Amino acid sequence: MASGGLPAAPPPPLLSWGAQLGRGARRALLRGALGLSLALLLLWASVFLYGSFYWAYLPAAAVLRPLHLAFRSDCERPGPELCSFPTANVSLLGEHREKLLLYGQLYRVSLELELPESPVNRELGMFMVGLSLYGNGGKSLARSERAAMLHYRSRLLRALHTAAFAGLFLSGFAEQSQTLELELLGRYREDPYSPTVGALVEIRSRRVQLYGARLRVHAHFSGLRYLLYHFPLTSAVVGVAGNWTLLALLTLGGYLQWGRGPQRPRPRPAQERRNQRGTNGEGEGPDLPDPPQNSEEPEIVGASEPGPDQPLLSPAPKEGEGQEEEEKEGEGQEGTTPTPLPPVADSPSPLRQRHLCSSS
Repeated sequence: MASGGLPAAPPPPLLSWGAQLGRGARRALLRGALGLSLALLLLWASVFLYGSFYWAYLPAAAVLRPLHLAFRSDCERPGPELCSFPTANVSLLGEHREKLLLYGQLYRVSLELELPESPVNRELGMFMVGLSLYGNGGKSLARSERAAMLHYRSRLLRALHTAAFAGLFLSGFAEQSQTLELELLGRYREDPYSPTVGALVEIRSRRVQLYGARLRVHAHFSGLRYLLYHFPLTSAVVGVAGNWTLLALLTLGGYLQWGRGPQRPRPRPAQERRNQRGTNGEGEGPDLPDPPQNSEEPEIVGASEPGPDQPLLSPAPKEGEGQEEEEKEGEGQEGTTPTPLPPVADSPSPLRQRHLCSSS
């Protein structure tokens, strides 16, 4: 009310429209922030699921182990030759004794030898390299032997190579050596019942000279593992997008199913409402119990009532029909004549009144 006792004037339409617009913008901003938070949460869950799957499904692509070769040096005649073959025993387990090779996966086992271009190695010729993979208890799982040799270079080629890379050789950035890679096992499959524990490498030459050696176990991927390993970025984008879409559909389905609140009771049919009104007397007065119904058939005294299929009154015979029937009977033909029933008065019979009274 105004100070003079008059009612307050309604706000102008522009102000009402501005207030409604502000409430709508505030509601839209709140919904947008909620939707963005939900989308970021689903994105984080999708990245976590893809990373877990990638870590569990894709094994280590390569296992590299340096070889520390050992040999005997207690010969009677010390000289350039070694007293025994250089041998190395390397483990193929992780730091905590966990498995690195995946069951059922194909692997390529190779040996890398770094040999100097010394006169002894050039005159050495061919030599043998042996590999033995063993499991628990020292059980041999696979064996392989390969031949190796230093690559040949003529004197002129060695002189040109030395002159071209003299600066690197003098500064120590390069050395006059060759790296040989020997494939010892091309398709080795890890057995789940006999897992691989380690490998034993033996270089069967007492005159070989080398800088170092490494054992490499490389996995041969196929199918989905091949795509994950050779196309990591594309696989990550497709996997995260697929996970996000699936989680979004599940969230939307859950909101449509349970986010609308309790369902309202369905209205009863009109026929059921009419029956209830008729039973309760349309809501007036207390509910009366239904009268007991006598299941026994009423006692019939006198002549029985006509059935539903039997007419109360039989049609009177027309003139001429009786004569024809009499003539047929006289001629000896078989036939039946409908027996006329006594006329029934309009008033109900005492028996019908008794039946009506018992039913009411």
